[in-house]
Amino acid sequence: MAKIDINKQPFHEATMLKLDIFRRCFREWFPVFVHHPGVKQIFIYDMFAGSGTDSEGNPGSPIILLEEARGNERQHCLALTKNNKYVAFGFNEKETEKKELLDKAKDEFLLKCKSNCPLGKCVFSNAIFCRDSSFEEIMRNEQFGRILANKSYAKFVLLDQYGFSQITKTVFLKLVTSPLTDFIFFISSSFIKRFRDVEAVKAYIDTNKLDFEETKPKECHRIIADYFRDLIPADKEYYIHHFTIQKGTNYYGLIFGTSHTLGMEKFVKVCWLEDENSGESNCNIDNDFEKDSLFYDPINTTKKIKIKEELEQLILNGKIESNVEGLKWALSRGGEPKLFVEVVNSLIAQKKAVIQGKFNKQSSNIHRVDEYKIEVL
Repeated sequence: MAKIDINKQPFHEATMLKLDIFRRCFREWFPVFVHHPGVKQIFIYDMFAGSGTDSEGNPGSPIILLEEARGNERQHCLALTKNNKYVAFGFNEKETEKKELLDKAKDEFLLKCKSNCPLGKCVFSNAIFCRDSSFEEIMRNEQFGRILANKSYAKFVLLDQYGFSQITKTVFLKLVTSPLTDFIFFISSSFIKRFRDVEAVKAYIDTNKLDFEETKPKECHRIIADYFRDLIPADKEYYIHHFTIQKGTNYYGLIFGTSHTLGMEKFVKVCWLEDENSGESNCNIDNDFEKDSLFYDPINTTKKIKIKEELEQLILNGKIESNVEGLKWALSRGGEPKLFVEVVNSLIAQKKAVIQGKFNKQSSNIHRVDEYKIEVL
């Protein structure tokens, strides 16, 4: 697979979409920990940072992270100062030429930012660290390991790898088992599908566990996401969601991981705002009727109907017995939690179920919801 330097040309539309999802995901994530009283420090890592911009000056992932950490009104800088909270950015780019351009883009960002800043001291001045190490070196680094393991540090890890080989089972599980660590990575799913029998691919991905359907090429990233879900220890509550990006005839994708329902809520929200049919692609993955067509119905899409039907059966079979269980189940399937509320309302109206406790329709901030039990009639 010939490698194209995306930083030496304008970003492709698919790349712009990927970067926009990065931006919106981090925009949702960062303020939570800026204001979290139990978090002492915040670490943001971009392990494959590139040169910072494309050939037209459009911001790449490291500049996007800096922009969002500042806030459109510098509100996060003010909050960090007020809360006396330390934030650090670790940007890594192995290629020397790109690393030099990254340093320049970072310096230009800071210079421009400081020229319009009302604060006496820039909270980012001594908090941005650019390196040119290999990803393997960073993962072996003892200081990085200590930061990942620290329960009072919040970590956001962006892994915009080229291809697929960097996110191995070992790397994935290290991130999954690190406290207060959310991550999002990019992976070339079509390439894995196309070359799944090649030893160079099998060395990184156990392709024997991948069951691709040749008649459904758009679903290859779903299969890859399920592969990573199956790596999570059975006794660990953990959430994975994915987003498929079609570029020509190829399908790439993002995979997001978090141990907290709030993190999953925020990423799922971003995905459903981008794709109101399935919350997981830019390519109408379930072949729903297109927007503006005669039978277009965003309320009853294939994905939403499937989730609601499965939820109803789980409730009626006694496998989901409370709102907390139901909300978490919907979320774990990449559905908006409000789908669970719709199902419960329907079962109550049909006199198939009643509520024990105070009924509420809350479908956000699941970690704070008042729990009630469901009794099947």
